[in-house]
Amino acid sequence: MKIVTGRMVSALRLAGMASAMVLLAACSRYGQHGYARYRTNCGICHHGGEGLKGEIPPISGRVDRIAATPEGKQYLMHVLLNGLNGPLEIDGVHYNFSMPPFRTHLSDEEIASILSYLATRGDTQPVPVFTAGDVAAERAHPMTTSMVAEERRRLDAVHPLP
Repeated sequence: MKIVTGRMVSALRLAGMASAMVLLAACSRYGQHGYARYRTNCGICHHGGEGLKGEIPPISGRVDRIAATPEGKQYLMHVLLNGLNGPLEIDGVHYNFSMPPFRTHLSDEEIASILSYLATRGDTQPVPVFTAGDVAAERAHPMTTSMVAEERRRLDAVHPLP
């Protein structure tokens, strides 16, 4: 791995030895590949993960927290595969946007690497890791953007989303 951030080093120190090895493997497998795919497919709108207040939601420091539950992890895969239309409210800020689906543009491995990379940009330990197999299982069940938005509302009612 060529890029190691201070956050990753701190995470490795805090995690147990087995957890640290899993985290390092995930970071090396998905880190650079995920960042490159994120930059060319998502970063254009999400501006490096910080979003654009009131227009494009931030994703840094949120993906890992959403992926902390199996339902949240599934929802994130649905967003990338199927797209999502607003409105959304995040940290008291209203967003009304339209995110396109990446189902036909990105492979299962590419989507897994993007989501795994984004999960490393938060503080959740252990870092959630997405696999191509996870994405392939969700790809088998296409959804509309409205269905993804409804899934978000249901999930937010049970596990408030950051």
